[in-house]
Amino acid sequence: MEIPSSWYLFLLPEISLTILLFAIQVYSRMLPNDRQRNVGLMTAWGAFIILMITLGLWWYADIPNANAPLEESLIWGGMLRNDMITLVFRVIFLTALMTTCLVSLDTPWLQKIEYFALLITATMGFSLMAASSDLIMLYIGLEMASISSYILAGFYKADDRSAEAGMKYFVYGAFATAVMLFGMSYIYGIFGSTNIYILGLIVQNPTLQSSMTAAGFSFQDFTAVNLVAVVMIVVGFGFKISAVPFHWWAPDTYEGAPTAFTAFVSTASKAAGFAIFLRVFTAGVFGAPTSVTANQEPWWALLVVICIITMTLGNLSAIFQKNIKRMLAYSSVAQAGYALIGLIIFTQAGYGASMFYLLMYAFTNIAAFGVIIIVSNVSQSDQMEDLYGLNRRSPYLALVMMVALLSLGGIPPTAGFLGKFFLFKAAVDAGYWWLALIGILNAFVALYYYLTVIKYMYLYRSDAEAIEIPVSRAAIMGLGITTLVVIILGVYAGPAYEWTLQAAASFMTLAGG
Repeated sequence: MEIPSSWYLFLLPEISLTILLFAIQVYSRMLPNDRQRNVGLMTAWGAFIILMITLGLWWYADIPNANAPLEESLIWGGMLRNDMITLVFRVIFLTALMTTCLVSLDTPWLQKIEYFALLITATMGFSLMAASSDLIMLYIGLEMASISSYILAGFYKADDRSAEAGMKYFVYGAFATAVMLFGMSYIYGIFGSTNIYILGLIVQNPTLQSSMTAAGFSFQDFTAVNLVAVVMIVVGFGFKISAVPFHWWAPDTYEGAPTAFTAFVSTASKAAGFAIFLRVFTAGVFGAPTSVTANQEPWWALLVVICIITMTLGNLSAIFQKNIKRMLAYSSVAQAGYALIGLIIFTQAGYGASMFYLLMYAFTNIAAFGVIIIVSNVSQSDQMEDLYGLNRRSPYLALVMMVALLSLGGIPPTAGFLGKFFLFKAAVDAGYWWLALIGILNAFVALYYYLTVIKYMYLYRSDAEAIEIPVSRAAIMGLGITTLVVIILGVYAGPAYEWTLQAAASFMTLAGG
């Protein structure tokens, strides 16, 4: 069989990341020890070039093809799906990689080839996860990203908290992945296939069910096994997006891990988790994924409960935090709850709103953590007190942090406002006004701790006001890009939202039609 050239072009971003991985290895060997910082710059520029290649393939070569039928979009033996969903998430991952590398350059002990190589490897894993149309490929991409992330969480060997963060992340992650894999084995044991669209075709096609029943298979047994499998799979997916009750790793890992990696894992990893969440549940593997029939499925109530508790517990826990990274960790938990709204209403508008929310969240959170990196490099801690009087020490950093916090809180004219608006509107349009109301109430709760941090920066005084906070040109560029995008998406979100809505149409393509 001759492999079409378009299949190779589809994998060009991952191939380019592989080339970049080898290129920085060679470049690092050519540099003296005191110039290893340039490896980070090369990685950031490489990520930017690959991002342009990814968008160029879409603009000029129509890869991915938004109008391609399901059968044509499944490539490489059905392991990957060539669709707009992959494009949206690739943009999120590559953006996170580029900006994370830029803000990492202000931390001297992160200027090592191993750190940037692991970031690239994790990005490749996330990208494969988002493109997966098969449970085996999904697992391979997940493990590729997870193993790199475990190492990065414990990268700072001089700090015991980093070792603790890496170990907790590894233990929780290994357990969640094992449970998820066990649930997938149930699905394979029943149907004899791992392709999520073939599985969806069988589950929703009465003719195929009849033939399987004639062969001795009972779909009454399937209902019970299906519920067990979905619970196990939700454990693995819930861990990746830090949804309650699978969020316990997040506060300790966010606090102990290198702050630059915390920014990366809180955005790229969460987006990858939502990518596979959406892929599997919208393919019909566990039942008909429509806004009319989804709430008749036994697992739908489970997702609703997780969504509501995740929003509520994340926001309430964040209020009492004194460490800024732990506060943003619980904030990240709450943000996952908001994004889940778009999944559980099972409409195109909901899927598009979730992807737009994840896109704006990537820029917002990296901006916030970028400021924390620069401030903590001077203060050698990450407590709330370190932000006292920040406006007097560095008006630029205070402005960036304020924009990021307002966006996280959903205040106009930032991207977070429209992100929440699209999600809540999609819920109301689908008839789930009560879910939107719970989300709005939680957003008001979150404003308390976001505005408190802004109060610290602009109204409080600090004994360290005379200490200068140096900001490198790379950090200025990284923070400037993220802040500018947050404001642009808050003022003129139409094209980006339409883009994610167009991508969401692929979720509405069920197996067989």
